Amino acid sequence: MKVTDQKPHRRQQARAMLLALAAVSVLAASAAKAQSEKAPDEDRSRVTIGVGAATLPDYEGADENSITPGAIIVGKVAGHDFFTRGTQLYFNLVPSRSGPGTNFELGVIGAARLDRTGEVKDLRVRALGKLGTAWEAGGYVGITRTGLITSDYDTLTVRVAYVRDVSNVHDSYVVTPQIYYATPLSRSTLVSIGASADYVGKDYGRTYFAVSPAGSLASGLPAYAIDDGGWKRYTVTAFALQSLTGDLRRGLGVGGGVMYGRLLGKYKRSPIVSDAGDAKQLSAAIGLTFTF
Repeated sequence: MKVTDQKPHRRQQARAMLLALAAVSVLAASAAKAQSEKAPDEDRSRVTIGVGAATLPDYEGADENSITPGAIIVGKVAGHDFFTRGTQLYFNLVPSRSGPGTNFELGVIGAARLDRTGEVKDLRVRALGKLGTAWEAGGYVGITRTGLITSDYDTLTVRVAYVRDVSNVHDSYVVTPQIYYATPLSRSTLVSIGASADYVGKDYGRTYFAVSPAGSLASGLPAYAIDDGGWKRYTVTAFALQSLTGDLRRGLGVGGGVMYGRLLGKYKRSPIVSDAGDAKQLSAAIGLTFTF
């Protein structure tokens, strides 16, 4: 995997601005939720803002990364949690309560998929042409248990998300099971690990991983067809958040982490990945957060 500091295309920057501190924002949200000692009606609203930098693949399946600035926002409004996950915005329609216990999730998702909408560094993949922004909508269900293993404040979250393209770019769907565990090591330090996977429809694969005969002539990559859906990739994550003001629930913090993903099966075998890119996808982010 190569890392460059070349400035990406404007749309690539927009993608990175949404992606860059997604991991840190989830940590900040978990910390505020897990460490809260307030009564439920006193902890119904909060906001975390994060700014920093990340190194991200040039496109899904690329072997080059770009170092890019980014910003996020995550929080709770009237008891309803919201957070970003990559270029997706999640909003839970079910109010959550603080403290030990079980909370259920039933929410909506809005997303912009910006893969290969900007300038791609690899000349062969660039010759395949740019793709349009895929606007996606969907929902998710999940369950979170607080006070599980290490203390009254650790959390385990299991959810399944579904989004579908509503803009006729890939005209398909993505199903993403997810599991995350977060635990505070102290009032000022929190760590988290997680895993997820993506199952995609056949038209998603055809849009982002197939190479048509015309595309083969233009790019020099072998023609490649995808005839059905399947498991596209898995991702594992590890993150840490340190409060700089002594309390994870408020004030300034610094967070960082890594995300490792691996493309699978027919998607890994696509020439866009196997010839021009890499099935192993590594991202990292670091930045400052402020919670109020």
